[in-house]
Amino acid sequence: MPADPSFDIVSKLERPELQNAISQAMTEISTRFDFKGSNSEIKLQDEQIVLTSENDIKLKQVIDVLTTKMAKRGISLKAFDFESKIEPATGQSVRQKVKIQNGLDKEQTKQITNLIKDAKLKVQVAIQGDSVRVTGKKKDDLQAVMQAIRNANFNFDASFTNFKG
Repeated sequence: MPADPSFDIVSKLERPELQNAISQAMTEISTRFDFKGSNSEIKLQDEQIVLTSENDIKLKQVIDVLTTKMAKRGISLKAFDFESKIEPATGQSVRQKVKIQNGLDKEQTKQITNLIKDAKLKVQVAIQGDSVRVTGKKKDDLQAVMQAIRNANFNFDASFTNFKG
């Protein structure tokens, strides 16, 4: 007999999509008139994006261009921490390091499991490191859990993988 249907709730970014969004943003910045002669730059380094520009105002414009490109590519902006402070960089430029969320931390997995338990659906929830596995007898219950997660206004990114029916 096959196992019950299940899926995982994770916070994982599609790296190629992010790289495409960054290259599209850099292309737009290099062609825009208001960035003419500016040394604005977006770099992807490990688990963060480093944004550099001449001043705070230009940096905010770089962030705006980048977030627009990310949204168009279906990348959740909740997976990024744009709250880090703007720091002086070399010369007359400023820099901001934007942390990329990778995986769910302990508190986030608790929020998800509590939400699912409060929904009172007939599913089992198991925390597996930085993800949450949801298993149930009926696919409809699993889809109801997915809808509840989508409707919940979490301050972090939560997506679904490994759907096994």
